[in-house]
Amino acid sequence: MAEKLKRPLLLVGCGKMGGAMLEGWLASGITAAGVFVVEPFGADAFASRPGVTVVPSADELPADLSPQVIVLAVKPQAMSAVVGAYTKFAQPDCLFISVAAGTTIGFFETHLGIDASIVRAMPNTPAAVGQGITVICPNAKASAQQIAEADALLQAVGETATIDDEALMDAVTGVSGSGPAYVFLMIECMAKAGVDAGLPEDLAARLALQTVAGAGHLARQSDDAPDQLRRNVTSPNGTTQAALDVLMADDGLQPLMTKAVAAAAKRGRELAG
Repeated sequence: MAEKLKRPLLLVGCGKMGGAMLEGWLASGITAAGVFVVEPFGADAFASRPGVTVVPSADELPADLSPQVIVLAVKPQAMSAVVGAYTKFAQPDCLFISVAAGTTIGFFETHLGIDASIVRAMPNTPAAVGQGITVICPNAKASAQQIAEADALLQAVGETATIDDEALMDAVTGVSGSGPAYVFLMIECMAKAGVDAGLPEDLAARLALQTVAGAGHLARQSDDAPDQLRRNVTSPNGTTQAALDVLMADDGLQPLMTKAVAAAAKRGRELAG
């Protein structure tokens, strides 16, 4: 288990992503010093949890609160209206972690001050079951200890990776941040194709879901790379090869996926203004 925080953690926003991370932190024990949650639209499920205090606005936080880490988990479009309430915490010993897509480190340095310690992070929704992956990018003021704290917090909900070039975050968003939706869509499409081929709807849905889940688990556990795993299940002139001839055509899955990731990355840059 990672070293526990010595002072409270403040979570701003407790929607699906914020709630998923909070579940992971509570389970890991890393936030033993307590968690304060600012969430105006709910978080009732956490209000009765030991060590968790939920308030509807920043104005209702204790006057003497001194958080070690503040995690900003509100939507990018709301960040400008929210972040100003937390400038009083922008001291060298307080780390800000943002999980808002398209919201740059420069944005936070403008609103919190150039001396604020900031880590920009991009998690994804499998964090809800402890299977997420989060890429973090620190600013120059974040100390090695604070970067380690961010890494430990985000490892509580899955794997982590660190980059130094913030310009890569839009591509990260396009691949892993938005990526679960692509996989869910693939499950939908496989199930629909099964129905079109004559399968009962419930059986087609079950086959598609377990095939994607099982293949992902196999890819994770195997020493073989995905391209080799694909070859392993593809017999020359067999049924899988017939399907792959469609998916791997010049207008098949790869150019479509490349276009999709590029569109997500472009939208991330647009959100950054």
